[in-house]
Amino acid sequence: MRSKDQKTSLCSHFFKTYTMKTTSGQKIKIGGFVIAGLAVLIAGIFLIGNKKGLFTKTFNVHGMFKNVNGLQVGNNARFAGINVGVVKDIQIVNDTTVKVILTLNEDVRKFVKKDSKLSISSDGLMGDKLVLISSGGTNSNQEVVNGDQLTGVNPFDVDRLVTKFTKIADDASELVGGLSEIINKVNHGQGSLGRLLNNDKMARDLEGTVKQAKSTIANVHQTTGTLNEDLKAAQSNFLLRGFFKKKKKLEKARQDSIKKAKELQKQNDQQKKDDQKKKDDQPNP
Repeated sequence: MRSKDQKTSLCSHFFKTYTMKTTSGQKIKIGGFVIAGLAVLIAGIFLIGNKKGLFTKTFNVHGMFKNVNGLQVGNNARFAGINVGVVKDIQIVNDTTVKVILTLNEDVRKFVKKDSKLSISSDGLMGDKLVLISSGGTNSNQEVVNGDQLTGVNPFDVDRLVTKFTKIADDASELVGGLSEIINKVNHGQGSLGRLLNNDKMARDLEGTVKQAKSTIANVHQTTGTLNEDLKAAQSNFLLRGFFKKKKKLEKARQDSIKKAKELQKQNDQQKKDDQKKKDDQPNP
């Protein structure tokens, strides 16, 4: 039989052995987790820093806008379709001006001129906002320097466009509703046009009225032709021949009087022109 001290010593030995084995395994696992975590952290810092330009030489430019249209710090700055920097800061200068500061990679400086322009756009139809940089070089070939201000092109006001299209859509809806109501009344025989289109009796009456109007016009033409023939016959009648001859003579005399009056007026005008010309030709005393 083992003594109480031997039993205690044996249990202590097994406990120490088990504790040492467990602690070593945990240390290995903890060390592995720490190394993996550090690797992920370093990779994340490298990727984020590379994207934000923390490990490359950079320079700053800025532009003034009336409205940044949802642009945020950290959004990309793009040149010729390539991301070359980020939005470093957005500052409200006053109630009508917002200052946007960009951090750009140094290697793009030689392509950005002092007359380059900044504009705010979207990355796709519903993508994040970004700043587009034009190459410039039209009015100046000087490269930008750190802190230069470039011309900002204000973005298109989408809200105003949406409001305008909404109003147009409302007007179109009201117009369609009105037309639908009119068509419904016509289909049910309401109103003059509806009764005309849906009432056979009224349509027949209208057709009869049109035929009667055509007949009346034909009669008028026929009567006019008959009157012309009667007038020619009356002129040939020996009883009325003198009347028509006298009428012709009076008409001829009237035409002759008008002709003589025009000739006399023409002569008077010519005489005035000649007198004026003589007066102008005389030397001044």
